Amino acid sequence: MGTARSVALDALTACEKQGAWSDGYLKRAIKAAELDGRDAALATRLCFGVLQNRMLLDFHLSRLCATRLEKLEAPVRNVLRLGAYQLLCLDRVPDHAAVSEAVSLARRRAKNPRAAGLVNGVLRSLARQRDALPSPPDLATRYSHPQWLVDEFTRRLGGEEAEALLAADNGEPPTCAQVNTLKTTAEALAAALQGRGVEVQPHPWLPDCLLLRHTGSLEGLEEFQQGHFYIQDAAARLAVLAAGPRPGWKVLDACAAPGGKSFAAAVAMGDRGEVVSCDIHPHKEKLIRAGAARLGLTCIRTEVLDGKAYKEEFLNSFDLVIADVPCSGLGIIRKKPDIRYKDPGPLENLPRVQRAILDNTARYVKPGGVLLYATCTLLERENEDVVRGFLDRHADFTLEEFQVPGPFAGTDMGMLTCWPHRHGTDGFFFAKLRRNAL
Repeated sequence: MGTARSVALDALTACEKQGAWSDGYLKRAIKAAELDGRDAALATRLCFGVLQNRMLLDFHLSRLCATRLEKLEAPVRNVLRLGAYQLLCLDRVPDHAAVSEAVSLARRRAKNPRAAGLVNGVLRSLARQRDALPSPPDLATRYSHPQWLVDEFTRRLGGEEAEALLAADNGEPPTCAQVNTLKTTAEALAAALQGRGVEVQPHPWLPDCLLLRHTGSLEGLEEFQQGHFYIQDAAARLAVLAAGPRPGWKVLDACAAPGGKSFAAAVAMGDRGEVVSCDIHPHKEKLIRAGAARLGLTCIRTEVLDGKAYKEEFLNSFDLVIADVPCSGLGIIRKKPDIRYKDPGPLENLPRVQRAILDNTARYVKPGGVLLYATCTLLERENEDVVRGFLDRHADFTLEEFQVPGPFAGTDMGMLTCWPHRHGTDGFFFAKLRRNAL
């Protein structure tokens, strides 16, 4: 049996030493430790909070710790970060509790017997000096984003708006629930969830979408088990709305996991037609199949398929092909805060992979059909540049304007970027491409 703080510490250390992803590790660790809803929420907040503020926390801790942070054992370094986060960023945890819990963790997890004393001294000094701490001189440290990423955002948005984006990346987004309108209505679902103590708000501009807080275990909610809703960010559903699937269409979701766009297309089609939902990983195919069954969507069939590998039977077969390609994920830092710390080197190869998937899946679009290209990143080289290059190579495709709900401009260009700080969504890009009719 673990505690919220020990689970958070394990997750932070695994992220740092093993390259684990915090969200996946936390989910498994919370289950293994049998944490209740309250402690599970605390473990998640502590882990995500440290990751969102790690460079800032290290800035302050380095001034007070006689030993360089990188020289400390990983568990001790992360115990200090956990304690500092509670002291500097949370107002519901008393100072003495934050310090004593950190000292206790250090005593249990550190190999060096003097580590507990170091943690006690550093955190007590931090608490005493809290109101006089200097502000970091640079945006990278202040918002805990690596300098290369700050430079990318500043180049595109300018300094003031880039700072707003960095701040939004460190926010805590609500859970976005899409209503399965084949089974219920937004009003009925909202009332049912509120009756279970869930905080529910209608989305400000996307119909049949609810923003949830204090859900506890989503999987434990009866409405979830009965398939009355699925989890998907507003931006991803907006992309499917732009594509405009209709009843009777044949749709290919080429890189489908975890299945949200397949589900959105099937619901928009009234579960009439066919959605072929593919992923390269067999275990993810099983997840999509289970999600479709829970939602009662019978028009979805799944298949294991590499989006880069040509399949003769698919040639010229689909009214709509969705290519939500592998990307750097830099639009979902709010939900996966550790993405920012990953090595940027391997990202340079992503446009090549994206081009290969787009070129391949374009062959599956019927003449007159639609190809939807999408990513959850905000880098032009993975978004607009890939689309423009595709159009240069494929004269039979053109960008097509679309109308979507919400505070968006520029949809007449056929491409749209959703921004966390502007729209309250994930960072997300999509383009609607129409294949010329014969």
